[in-house]
Amino acid sequence: MERNKVILVDENDVALGEMGKLEAHKQGHLHRAFSVFIFNDKGELLLQQRANHKYHGAGLWTNTCCSHPQWNEDVRLSAAERLIFEMGMECDLSPSHSFIYKAKVENNLIENEYDYVYIGYSNEEPKINKDEVQDYKWMSLNEVLDDINQNPKKYTSWFKIALPIVMHNL
Repeated sequence: MERNKVILVDENDVALGEMGKLEAHKQGHLHRAFSVFIFNDKGELLLQQRANHKYHGAGLWTNTCCSHPQWNEDVRLSAAERLIFEMGMECDLSPSHSFIYKAKVENNLIENEYDYVYIGYSNEEPKINKDEVQDYKWMSLNEVLDDINQNPKKYTSWFKIALPIVMHNL
C-alpha cells in the first residue's frame, strides 16, 4: 500500500491535482491527509511510534495511524484501509473534525495538510506493520497530555494540534 502521491487542495478542500509526496512536503503545498484515533473501553488512546526510517516524524509518537488518501479514494475508507495496513486492526471510524495546519518538520520539510480526523473504538491489540510502526502503547488521555507537556519533542506536530480538538469532540 505505497502512497507516493498526495492530492493538492485549496483551503476549501477542492482538489487541484496530484504531486509526489516528498516533493509536496519539500515545497510545503497544502494537501489532503487523515488521522485516526482509536480508543478502548477504558478510554485509553492507542498511540504508535513511527518507524525510525520514516523521512519525517521518524521515531516520534503520534495518533493511531495517519496517511494521505489517493485520487478518487473516499477519505474514511482510505483511513480504514490504512488502519489495517499499519496497525492490523479493523473498526468503524466516525468523523471527528478536519483542520488545516502548517508546521516545519525535520529534514527541511513542511507539513501543510487539510487533515480529516476519525475516531474509532476497539479493544483489539494491534498487529503492527514493522515497516511503518516501531512500537505502540495504550495511554489515558491525562497520561498523554502530561507526557506531551514534559516531552513535546517526542510527539508529531499534527498529533499535538489534533488531540485537544478530539478530546473536545468526544
